Amino acid sequence: MSFVIASQIVLWIAVIVLGLMCIVLARQVGVLHERIAPAGALALRQPLKLGEPAPQLTVTTLEGGALQIGGVRGGRSQLLLFVSPNCAVCEALLPSVKSAHGAERKWLDIVLASDGELDKHEAFVQEKGLGKFPYVVSEQLGRSFAVAKLPYAVLIDEAGKLAASGLVNTREHLESLFVAKENGVGSIQQFLSERAQRRASSGE
Repeated sequence: MSFVIASQIVLWIAVIVLGLMCIVLARQVGVLHERIAPAGALALRQPLKLGEPAPQLTVTTLEGGALQIGGVRGGRSQLLLFVSPNCAVCEALLPSVKSAHGAERKWLDIVLASDGELDKHEAFVQEKGLGKFPYVVSEQLGRSFAVAKLPYAVLIDEAGKLAASGLVNTREHLESLFVAKENGVGSIQQFLSERAQRRASSGE
């Protein structure tokens, strides 16, 4: 009888130890997930401040139509994606842009922008099947949003305010701008940093 009791005690101790190990492992998995979470679009220093009204200007598309950039737009947001026909990363990102155009069409308008010679951009639009997007060739537009590297994206919310911006080299970077807007932060990096600070202050 004493042997049976001792075996049960040992068994319960083993169960408790395994339970504690599972708790520790779960915590470590959470920490690891936090460390490898996608960094999102790389936010660059620029004079424009997130949450403030974005520059407003009227530009002309390749097709000759007038297009309003910024301002209140009837409940729709506007994504400006600055690209170039000579940018390999921009070209690789285009399938994700087309996918986002379909997935986010209920609330988002996507505008492709660049500068340079019109004929090269017209050929680029034709070759890559970009006719569904307003395409703007305007050096002034790039200067207005302090674009220095490509591909660069600027997300303007429905109130005409700058919601998020940054370098977008992958689909994950592009989608991170949408996530940042939903969470009311300027970038995924800011969101993760603030969450880590909250956990540290609460002792989690």
